[in-house]
Amino acid sequence: MTRPRVVIAGLGDSGVLTAIRLAKHADVVGVSVKPALVSGQELGLRLSRPQQWARDYWLPFDRFPRLDAVRTVHGAVSGVDLDGRTLTVACADGVSRDEPYDALIIATGVSNGFWRRPTMQSAGDVAAELTAAHARLATAGSVIVVGGGAAAVSSAANIARTWPAKRVDLYFPGPRPLREHHPRVWRTVEGRLLDARVGLHPDHRALVPEGFGCDRITDDPVRWSTGQDPAAADAVLWAIGKVRPNTDWLPTELLDDAGFVRVSADLRAPGHPTVFAIGDVAATDPLRSSARNRADGLLASNVRAALTGKPLRHYRPPTRRWGSVLGAQPEGLEVFAPSGRAFRFPAWSIERVLYPWIVRRGIYRGVRPNDPLKTARID
Repeated sequence: MTRPRVVIAGLGDSGVLTAIRLAKHADVVGVSVKPALVSGQELGLRLSRPQQWARDYWLPFDRFPRLDAVRTVHGAVSGVDLDGRTLTVACADGVSRDEPYDALIIATGVSNGFWRRPTMQSAGDVAAELTAAHARLATAGSVIVVGGGAAAVSSAANIARTWPAKRVDLYFPGPRPLREHHPRVWRTVEGRLLDARVGLHPDHRALVPEGFGCDRITDDPVRWSTGQDPAAADAVLWAIGKVRPNTDWLPTELLDDAGFVRVSADLRAPGHPTVFAIGDVAATDPLRSSARNRADGLLASNVRAALTGKPLRHYRPPTRRWGSVLGAQPEGLEVFAPSGRAFRFPAWSIERVLYPWIVRRGIYRGVRPNDPLKTARID
């Protein structure tokens, strides 16, 4: 029997995990603008300790044994023929090619600041970008972080802890950050920020300069629509959640008013029984939570069910964000449940248990050791 052909547009966190789940059951093709899994997670760690971040969040595809059977295409999706079931890809070598599919999974994610963009990159490009952002902050005597989400909070905390001599200030709209988390989370994290001597400035809503996409670290004064005096620092990191879905290549019939992919509870695009979406690009719920709640297993099961005429299961999103906020710290990793209560992985367990057993073996089903000869240098 001929195996079904599944094409996954986007090999970020959600796309890679879904490909791993499907590789045994279908001929899987994954399309990615990066030559590796370059995660959008843990911005604070990425900026302050890029070598440590790269070890765990920048993984070449050939390090995943479960992706050996997956054909990866280094390119950008430029269009889709829904009736003909064909995806068009502009490859990194300049050649355009068509990829036919029996099922299509849209996992192209979102653009959000300079750390999450759908730009074609080589391994050297990724390394240069990591190095440049880290160097920019390392040489700054003072840093302003603008934003109220986990990326902003994590960045402020990690920058302050990595360079304790810097003045670091966090400006956020409203009385507290992390408004999509349980209030208990902020009560805990606030103490961590104060311990790191981060200046906290509530009720500051930034005026975003016209035409500015929050795609670089700046040094211009920040002005506020809430009436406060401008604030200035040597480096300004914009982490205001100015999210744009990477869906320019899709027909509007698949999209909601904000440009995200409309999906039913089974993660299928309405009216297209073999087109699915997952991750930040999928309009599953107000938090678009399938990116952070291991929906890859359910999606892989539903793809197989749709191709064999079996019933599909529904995705049930949580009502609050959960997980780590600050990332791994020298004293351990703090993870928050949806209830806001925290549990801690002690420092010794991160390298001995969490990453080797829970992440690499449990989630990714195995990760090969890094090959230093293939790794781009991060200064």
